[in-house]
Amino acid sequence: MSSIPENAPNHCPGPQSEEAGKVSACAGCPNQNVCASGPTGPDPAIAIIKEKLSNVKHKILILSGKGGVGKSTVTSLLGNALAASNPDINVGILDADICGPSQPRVLGVRGEQVHNSGSGWSPVYVKDNLSLMSIGFLLSSPDDAVIWRGPKKNGMIKQFLSEVDWGDLDYLLIDTPPGTSDEHLSAVQYLRGAGLRGAVVVSTPQEVALLDVRKEIQFCRKVGVPVLGLVENMALFVCPNCNSRSEIFPATTGGGAQLCEEMGVPLLGCLPLDPLLARCCDTGADFTQHAPNSPALAHLRSIVQKIIASCESSSGQETSS
Repeated sequence: MSSIPENAPNHCPGPQSEEAGKVSACAGCPNQNVCASGPTGPDPAIAIIKEKLSNVKHKILILSGKGGVGKSTVTSLLGNALAASNPDINVGILDADICGPSQPRVLGVRGEQVHNSGSGWSPVYVKDNLSLMSIGFLLSSPDDAVIWRGPKKNGMIKQFLSEVDWGDLDYLLIDTPPGTSDEHLSAVQYLRGAGLRGAVVVSTPQEVALLDVRKEIQFCRKVGVPVLGLVENMALFVCPNCNSRSEIFPATTGGGAQLCEEMGVPLLGCLPLDPLLARCCDTGADFTQHAPNSPALAHLRSIVQKIIASCESSSGQETSS
């Protein structure tokens, strides 16, 4: 059975498809001949990944249609806030942005080393109940560029999912690059069999960002990934001195709330712009600990509670069925 649904958009059919290397979408691909002559059928890595992630309760993709909307920042905030919400909750973050790995710096663990053992790669622990895996740990220098074609990036994602020893996790957040391309298809292909819970989509309020969010939501629907909801980042700027509010990115078409109403997805919440948050990301400090009085923190906690409730509700439905 092909790993890409029949109603998928006109893109790469996947190397396991009977049409691999034979359809018009394959024209010009450097791997066309390899795919056309290779074996078809389910990728054996899917079963390996299912077994490897069997102790991870909720796998969640963090998506954005456009770059620069703060997807990686939101991922780190969600990871820290989930870990802080309950010391018994174990959270992992997989930095699947192969060409732009920013999580090691944002989470303050840049320069750490990944250790390999008989059970696989050990993730780097940010705190007792928050761990991270990123290609940034495997580069000789933070300035090294990862200049890879799609198949090699896909192979790296497969390796992360099949060889990292996460242990028992309640939540695994997968920080993906912007768009709807190779990395996203690979993540969905490998995680669907392992029980992918759904996706959180990140945007900013202006229409130029929302245009791409619509494509991201349609992508999720076409590949069968539930959309847990939308986080509208940088919704407002609240002045730390006078508490006056300003729209840095005006919501000329109604912003995230209007889009969610149009497309029938939940609005998880809106995060205001906070200069302290940018400084925390640059220094690797935990914003949830350094800014307890920030207006953004109350919104973040509300978003986290909605994600927890959605995941627990989905788990209950699976159990009852």
